[in-house]
Amino acid sequence: MKRRLLWSLDILRDWSLTMTIYRDTFPPSNADLFLTYVGMETDLIFNQGVDLPGFASYPLLKTPEGRKLIEGYLKDLIALGKETHSGVILESPTWVANRDRGAAIGYDFGELKQLNQDAIAMMAAVRSASDHAPTIISANIGPRDDAYAPDAQMSADEAELYHSEQVSVLADTDVDVISGYTLAYPSEAIGIVRTAREFALPVVISFTVETDGRLPTGASLEDAISEVDSATDSYAAYYMINCAHPEHFSGVLEDAPWMQRVRGIIANASRCSHAELDNAEELDDGNPAELGGQLSDIRRRFPQIQVLGGCCGTDMRHMKQIVSAARTP
Repeated sequence: MKRRLLWSLDILRDWSLTMTIYRDTFPPSNADLFLTYVGMETDLIFNQGVDLPGFASYPLLKTPEGRKLIEGYLKDLIALGKETHSGVILESPTWVANRDRGAAIGYDFGELKQLNQDAIAMMAAVRSASDHAPTIISANIGPRDDAYAPDAQMSADEAELYHSEQVSVLADTDVDVISGYTLAYPSEAIGIVRTAREFALPVVISFTVETDGRLPTGASLEDAISEVDSATDSYAAYYMINCAHPEHFSGVLEDAPWMQRVRGIIANASRCSHAELDNAEELDDGNPAELGGQLSDIRRRFPQIQVLGGCCGTDMRHMKQIVSAARTP
């Protein structure tokens, strides 16, 4: 099905045009800790007064002022990585840059294609201007529907067909890895993994959980990870948890084989539920030092976790506390 879609869009892949660095060696082994940050949208909306319809940051790429804002987050993370001798994973502002989410705020596929490409080109330029390594470019892929309360669940085949449109565009850029973020059910994750494999791209899957440590659709982390691995021959490089506070999921983490597949935690600053956060009129930025300590404690329990970072409600204060705690013996 995917090939039919790609042919209909006349998308021609020319792998010689890409300048990837870590695509063939992801994840690189020359860093024991990687920092990543996906809290930009809440920081822009609540702290800087930037309007982001549909929670989409990619429209900022259309103006010099908007690009400067995004570049600032990328450069700040690289600087923190360099200062603390940590690897960096730069996440693209393309989380909701797919057909349905784009159409909801007035973007057609042609515009989305260009903005997806522009996002990675900007990130590659920022990386080229830095002498810090490893700095990885991750194409951030979000869910088709509401991450916290999807109206309908796609089958794995439907998800593969749907997400292949965005991934096919990103495959011809300098991206090192595809990262599926805030996924709420296994079959959508399976579709993303399948389409990444079709394009020979490394892929990371990040599930979100509710306050009970289970996915919004009710599955346990163990069952979701096992289902995706079973359906894809364990192709995903690893799994993460994002958009949840450590207290929401730390109790379900256990010393078991499935847990060895979890290598990243990208946490919310707030203990609020997703429903509460959606209705919030003020930003709950939690306690940066406490959050750093909680993530460090989880990493000590599970040393395979090498990727730490901040999600909703976080900013560079939280990132500094996270890496400081993680680096404290």
